[in-house]
Amino acid sequence: MLTNAELESLDGEPGNFTATVVQQPRFIDLSKCTSCAECTKVCPIEVPDEYDKGLSNRKAIYKQYQQAIPGAFAISKRSIAPCKATCPAHVSIQGYIALINEGKYREAIELFKEEHPFPGACGRVCHHPCEEVCTRSDVDQPLGIQYLHRFLADKDLVSENPYIPEIKEKRDEKVAIIGSGPAGLTAAYFLTRKGYEVTVFEKLPVVGGMMAVGIPDYRMPRDVLNAEIGLIEQMGVTIKTGVSFGEDITLDDLKRQGYQAVFMATGLHGGRKLGIEGEDNDDILSGVAFLRDVALGKEVTLGKTVVVVGGGNVAIDVALTAKRVGAEKVTMVCLESRDEMPAWDYEIEEAIEEKIEITNCFGPDRFLIKDGRFAGIEFKQCTCVFDENNCFNPQFNEDERQVMVADTVLVAIGQAGELDFARKLDIAISPKGGLESDPLTLQTPIEWVFAGGDAVYGPRSVVEAVASGKEAAESIHRYINKMDLREGRIRNWLYEKPDTTDEPIRDRTVMRNLPLDQRQGNFREIALGFNEEDARAEAERCLKCGICSECYQCVKVCLAEAIDHSQQVETKNLQVGSVVLAPGNDVYDPSNLEAFYHYNSNPNVMTSLEFERILSASGPTMGHLVKMTDHEEPKRIAWLQCI
Repeated sequence: MLTNAELESLDGEPGNFTATVVQQPRFIDLSKCTSCAECTKVCPIEVPDEYDKGLSNRKAIYKQYQQAIPGAFAISKRSIAPCKATCPAHVSIQGYIALINEGKYREAIELFKEEHPFPGACGRVCHHPCEEVCTRSDVDQPLGIQYLHRFLADKDLVSENPYIPEIKEKRDEKVAIIGSGPAGLTAAYFLTRKGYEVTVFEKLPVVGGMMAVGIPDYRMPRDVLNAEIGLIEQMGVTIKTGVSFGEDITLDDLKRQGYQAVFMATGLHGGRKLGIEGEDNDDILSGVAFLRDVALGKEVTLGKTVVVVGGGNVAIDVALTAKRVGAEKVTMVCLESRDEMPAWDYEIEEAIEEKIEITNCFGPDRFLIKDGRFAGIEFKQCTCVFDENNCFNPQFNEDERQVMVADTVLVAIGQAGELDFARKLDIAISPKGGLESDPLTLQTPIEWVFAGGDAVYGPRSVVEAVASGKEAAESIHRYINKMDLREGRIRNWLYEKPDTTDEPIRDRTVMRNLPLDQRQGNFREIALGFNEEDARAEAERCLKCGICSECYQCVKVCLAEAIDHSQQVETKNLQVGSVVLAPGNDVYDPSNLEAFYHYNSNPNVMTSLEFERILSASGPTMGHLVKMTDHEEPKRIAWLQCI
């Protein structure tokens, strides 16, 4: 007996047919399910019950009716939710949102941390590609996904016992991580969960990489970042700061100390150069180095008038930080038009709100130096930033120029790797200028050494670094255990959206911000976060795209271990002698009766099938004959037949 199946084709001749049957996954092992129904008690998703003709609801994990054969339960899934599919770390977003809707915040943070160790940090700086595909945006505005996991993290971190994942049985193998940014710490997190002894070596005196020294406190408070890193240390990860790889420690040293694998996640701590006349003057500063110095508490001296060259998120952070450390007038100048600026819209709005002047469509041509000191910058008009292939290839109008006079210039046009250690140790560097590693496994030409994060692929986001760290941990685990590094690593993250035609509009919950007059001269956090009321209101906007939210609460309570969310569509070729066709019929669609008979618009107008379900002891009203509007017994019933 094949349920959830369709006959796709039939080939051959009588007595010798090949029947091709496509069977959809049930996500339940029929040989294990005892039909105890414990799973339904914890499932947070309700959908209309098809068996009751939509007159009642059922859970996403369900048994169609008591006498159903097979007797096991099944799970309804439309597909992977779009948000989970497009999250680089593939966090089960619909799952934790469904748990928020039930007030199960502890379970929600546990679910998030199955895939991502930094809900608080990413809840502040993630570029949230999940929101770009959120089905809710087809109706009104996308769900505040980033704000919701920040809410969970903030609530967890102030609790008496913040969540720390369970560690598997300790293993003897040791793994070294070079760099304590999001990629390195994520790899350490997942390897430690598997039982490995992990040591992280960090060049700087602080932990966190560019999260700690590249993102200002007003966006990423250090207490939040340090708290999340502290939980990783409590798991058993050892972090050693002030250790320079290539000088204080080498690959040979690590090999002698018994490390079986190394993951290099050194990030991008250098600033890119413009390559124009006068750039080497001492008054022209690197934006990346400036942010690092401020983060490390070093004394930074700027003039009253500052020009920031660049239009990305780093440039905006440089400009806003310059304002906070004493600059009176800050001007940003970038090649791009306002619509083309790579910085996120809300960061640009914050900059404008804080009176940062932005000059678009101009690029620096040369720095003007007088008596050995910076005197100004000459800019020329940029007429086009990208070519017909959407590649960066700026074009200029040489005749349209302007000179800006300032006390200090901060260049923030991008980040670059500091890879002297790689050259010293003969570690391969790719033609693109990053560490060389396999794009799938992250293994370098040195078999026991892996590399990932920004140091490999260039400047990206925190969540992409997290994803890279996860992949590195998986590869290192497979390498140590002599497993195939590539098998099963490529997954198709296709998703399907539901129809939203009849969805009512519900406004997105607005994040409260620190008032402008309270931001001057300090690094207090600008975005204040959601309270519980905000979070519940926003979570309720979720459209349950995947049906099953993949919150995995059913897995936790199933003592029979019958639930298998990894099941896939199967195609079966069956050799048969004959075929009996008994496919039933399509039930008449009564929706076109609404205009005259008020079907759909009046719940008390129903079809005979719906009426049968009401009369059934297993139906929505347990066999009690009641009206669906008020659940009172009807006094009179009209039957309209042959219509």
